[in-house]
Amino acid sequence: MIDRTLLLGAVLVFLANPLTAQEHNRLTAAERAAGWQLLFDGNSLEGWRGYNSEFMPNGWSVENGMLIRTGPGGDIITEQQFGDFEFYLEWLVGPGGNSGVLVRAVEGQEEVYHGAPEMQILDDAGHPDGRSPLTSAGSNYGLHGAPRGIVKSAGEWNSSRIVVVNNQVEHWLNGDKVVEYELGSADWLRRVANSKFAQWPAYGRASRGHIGIQDHGDRVSFRNLKVREIK
Repeated sequence: MIDRTLLLGAVLVFLANPLTAQEHNRLTAAERAAGWQLLFDGNSLEGWRGYNSEFMPNGWSVENGMLIRTGPGGDIITEQQFGDFEFYLEWLVGPGGNSGVLVRAVEGQEEVYHGAPEMQILDDAGHPDGRSPLTSAGSNYGLHGAPRGIVKSAGEWNSSRIVVVNNQVEHWLNGDKVVEYELGSADWLRRVANSKFAQWPAYGRASRGHIGIQDHGDRVSFRNLKVREIK
């Protein structure tokens, strides 16, 4: 299971050092001491590239300290890979907006989601996927549903946290744990076998990989992307 002491300590560090509007995309001294690193500096696309590509695709840009999907370009991934980690981000979608965060993504698949589980990013009220807990905001897309009433309305900032330790995965949305599952467990295998993911043998199998952000055709904004490796 995930070490609750480590997780609680990281959360308390974050809550004790809230960001002001002028301090987005920065780490506090306490966060640096706890092992956090920024994945987006607010000024450049450094550290990111396209899935199955050496280059950052068009359609992603930096505006006013935000990483934004502005047009067609494809999914992006971190240059670094991670095994056990805690990932924090803040995100905002417009009406009907859709995106996702993918973990332990491996290259060589036709699409990043053929190998990597996805935490759904969505305007639940304005997108058809919001009708089902299995595909609503915070869910492990298509496999593990998220509770209702936690995601904020389109145009408002949400915070998400993904914790991956060994095969245990947690999704947190706006401070609440909304999903927990175990990769490779009997329950996991049953759910995958009864889903569209059954056709892709690499799905959910990697013990280490990239963090990905999905281009689902909508404008989506991100800030304060940071990660802490758990050892």
